[in-house]
Amino acid sequence: MVSYVVPPPPVAAIPVKGSEAMFPVRRIFCVGRNYAEHAIEMGSDPTREPPFYFAKPADAVVINGADMPYPSVTKSLHHEMELVVAIGVGGRNIPVAEALKHVWGYCAGLDMTRRDIQNEAKKTGRPWDMGKGFDHSAPMGDLVPAAGVDPSKGRIELKVNGKVVQSSDLSKLIWSVPEVIANLSELVELAPGDLIMTGTPEGVAAVVRGDVLEGFVEGVGEVRTRIV
Repeated sequence: MVSYVVPPPPVAAIPVKGSEAMFPVRRIFCVGRNYAEHAIEMGSDPTREPPFYFAKPADAVVINGADMPYPSVTKSLHHEMELVVAIGVGGRNIPVAEALKHVWGYCAGLDMTRRDIQNEAKKTGRPWDMGKGFDHSAPMGDLVPAAGVDPSKGRIELKVNGKVVQSSDLSKLIWSVPEVIANLSELVELAPGDLIMTGTPEGVAAVVRGDVLEGFVEGVGEVRTRIV
């Protein structure tokens, strides 16, 4: 029997809709600037350049509509509404045509961002880790199985305090879900439990304590959190 010098951390996991089972989270990969309008609003070229990625720790997930604490060392916490892909079958160098066979399910998620810290990192050419991968930075809705979900189209929307602030369609992804899976699998060997946050549409903005965020992805589900 293996013993540990400190208690091992609990397994981060996301609820599965309509089930008592949980989906264990291994890693969280995020695709940067994958909607043209969002790339423009962030001052970038919206052309179809190769996708790039950053990561969040698995234990950044916030589930079951729980509150999200406002993070430290920032005065500019931004929301980014996204479709999240949950990998059920791992692999390396996955062909685009086979990519969706590796998906277990989907959920709605929020890539919360300490924008001032991220912007400073961009200026100095430093990593984005502390702007993106901080505690509680990935609120997630319940997962739904992949069967019956078409990730190539469908409304994606976020409301803050009941007002729509982000609204687009999955068909506007620069790199589609199969293309992202295929490309990422060239860089790392994907494994069951990996999550891929596929990018956010335009309309990102700051939130403050007390704000209620309610996101929706058509055919997938909802995500909700309150900033406290």
